[in-house]
Order: sequence, then C-alpha cells, then structure tokens
Amino acid sequence: MVLFSLTATHADLNLETVARLSKGASAVASRSAMSPPLPARSGDAAEDLALNGSVVLATCNRFEIYAEAATERGLEAARDELLKNITTQSGLDVDTVSQALTLRRGPEVARHLFSVGAGLDSAVVGEREIAGQVRRALITAQDSGTASPGLVRLFQAASRTAKEVGTRTALGSRGLSIVSVALELATELSVDRDWKNTSVVLFGTGAYAGATMALLRERGCTQVSVFSGSGRAGEFVAARGGTALDADNLSAAIAEADVLIGCSGSDRRVSAEELAEVRGPEPKPLIVIDLALSRDFDPAVDELDGVELLTLESVRLAAPEEAAESLAEATRIVDSAAQEFEAERRSRSVDSAIVALRRHTMSVLDSEMERVRARHGCTAAAEEVEFALRRMVKQLLHTPMVRGRELAAAGLQEQYVNAIEALYGIDVAEPQPAATEAGCPAHEAPRQDLAAHEDTAQDLSA
Repeated sequence: MVLFSLTATHADLNLETVARLSKGASAVASRSAMSPPLPARSGDAAEDLALNGSVVLATCNRFEIYAEAATERGLEAARDELLKNITTQSGLDVDTVSQALTLRRGPEVARHLFSVGAGLDSAVVGEREIAGQVRRALITAQDSGTASPGLVRLFQAASRTAKEVGTRTALGSRGLSIVSVALELATELSVDRDWKNTSVVLFGTGAYAGATMALLRERGCTQVSVFSGSGRAGEFVAARGGTALDADNLSAAIAEADVLIGCSGSDRRVSAEELAEVRGPEPKPLIVIDLALSRDFDPAVDELDGVELLTLESVRLAAPEEAAESLAEATRIVDSAAQEFEAERRSRSVDSAIVALRRHTMSVLDSEMERVRARHGCTAAAEEVEFALRRMVKQLLHTPMVRGRELAAAGLQEQYVNAIEALYGIDVAEPQPAATEAGCPAHEAPRQDLAAHEDTAQDLSA
C-alpha cells in the first residue's frame, strides 16, 4: 500500500483559491475513497489502480487530502481520480486544481501531517485548534467509511506526535490561536476596548464559532448574539449562552454591534451596501472580524466610514513568532516521529509477507503430513518425519525472513513483497490494525470529545 497526499495551504496559495478547493470537501472523500478498481490501462491490472481510502483535512487556511493507493504504479491513477473529483466539486478547471495541490509521497506524507498536527505549519505557529482538526478529520473519515487501516495509523500517529510536542516543548503554551490573535487585534484597534461592555454579533454555529464564543467569555464579553442561516442559533446559544438571532432581528442587532465576527463560511456574503444600509446615516465605529475561509463579508466593507476589517491574512501577519528553541525541539520531535512511523510501516509490510509465506509453507507441510499419517498412521516414525520436516521448514524460512528485514530497512519492502507473491503465488494481505486501547481497535479510534477548539470545513457551515 502506498500513502500520498495532495495539499494546498495559506503558505502557497491565496485563501480564496484554498476556499474554492475546499468546497464540497466531504463529498470529495466519499466519491473517491474505497472506490472500485479504476478501469485498467494497457499493461496494468485493475487492482493496481484502486484507491483504497482517503481522509480530508479542511480548515480555515488549508485543504489537504491524505490517500492510500493499492500499489506504487497505481498512485498516478489514484491521484488523477482525486483531482477529477476535486475539479467537479470546486468548479475550478483541472489544470488550476493540479497546479494548486502539492503531491507528497512516501516519508514526506507523515512528515508533513505530523508538522501540521503539531502546529508548525499554521498561520499562528503552535496554534491549539489544529490538533483537534486532525482528530476530527479521521473521525469523519471513519464515520463515512473512507479511512483505510494505513490512514488510520497515520492520523493516530499524528495525534500522538502533536501531544508529545505539546508536552515536551513550550510551543503553543500561550494558548494562541487564530481566534485569540484576531480578538487581540480588535482590542488594539480600540485602546479603551472593554469586552465586558462590547456588543458582538457572531455569524455561524460550528465548532469554530464555539471556540470564538469560549474566548469571548474568557474576556468577559456577555453581550453576544448569534445568527445562523441554517436556523441552528437557538440550539447553539442554549449550550453556550448568548442570544439567538433570526432574519427578522438581525439588522437591528448589527446596527447596535461594536464587533461582527464571521465564522459561518456560508455561500452568502454580507455586502458593503447591505452593511451601510443597516448601520444608518450616523453609524457607530465597527470592527468586522472575518475568520471564514470563504469570507462572510465582502472585502469592500473595509472602505465604509468607521469600519475596520480584520481577516485571516491580518491574523497571519500579526501572529507572534515562537521562540527558536521551542521550534527547533518541536521540529526534532516531528522528524523523529515521522522516521519511526516510516520504519514501522516498512516493517509491517514485510511482516505481512513473512506471515503469508509461513502460512503457505506450513499449509504445504500439513498436507504432506496428512498423507504420511493416512499411509503409516500416528506412529513414532510419522512423528520423526514431522519433526524433521518442521525443522527443515524453519531453516528454509530463516534466510527469507532476515532478508525481508534488511530490505525493509533499505526501503525495498515493496520489491520483497512482490517477489514473495510472484514466486509462491500467494496474496500478501494488509494486516488488521492492532488495538490501541483495551477493547478499541485502531480502525475504530476512540471518538474523542470534540471541544470548542476543533473545526473543519464542514463545521464552518452555517
């Protein structure tokens, strides 16, 4: 099995393109993963071209797909299948999609995901939300049946690495996040800002909005009204506090607001004309914080008198730098974890081949012993024959087992597996994931409590 990823982030693309790529993220995974073998090309076996699984990680500033192809030579076809589905969902042309997404394969896949999960690749380095987003991406894929065993192990290892970085380094100890940096910027824009007396209208009811509500509460803000185009505001405020808004009283709430915060990521934007009309002829100063990847507010609102617009790009530019020592230590942890994961993955594929070879060989031996017993009965002579045969089989398997370990260490495990399958005509199956907790198999990872600091593209929907 071959792991690969297709990634687009704030570091390489404008957020508008990332948002377009993220459109229909969940549909991309469900349309692509666990698909039947693709039509075989000339000289290729159909099973070689299958896409075994995929997990989509879509957040406020990244769109990434982690996938598993059946074989190395089937990777290109699996990638093309994903690109086709992304093109369909995003509405972008295939060339734009292909150029926007960076292909990673082999050890680079784990190294990148572990770095992402630890917050090293975030706009706010060391942010605390991203580890939860990685966990959520796996849980979503498991719920939809698109997470293959190899991808489950990859994402579980990423979560363990993020936890280790948080435990062993000071990275992220200040609790910085995209939301916290945005609120700090809003505070700086008004020197006498007192959040206890600030009126806020929050757009959205996903986990990202939940994280925003929690941080507003920490700052003493109690005047928070919540609007959701999907009608979930009532349920949201029942669990977190605040006042639910609907289409009838939204305009009045905006007119009285000191701060508007967009976390919905809905298809509809608040235009500058709409905002100007609602605020009236003598509007009060207003700060608009747009944290939605697809933008809840038209950028032109920044041109209105008395309006200050803060966006994800504003947050990225204002995010403080973490200490070099913490970054260096976190990077060492990530590198080490990625190397260990790759070594374990290589060993696992070789172990599968060894188990298959041993099972095949012992099956042949058992068949021969049945014939011996049928002719001679369970005599002492038959027992001596069986003892001799088993010792011979053990000796014959010794060299292939040793060579398998050596080839795995050199990164040649796939050649070894192919040789075993070709020489003996046996199928080397992927082993079932080992249990990670009592009574909890790895392919059924614990459904963790999704705190307010987690969000995905799906969570950002209104």
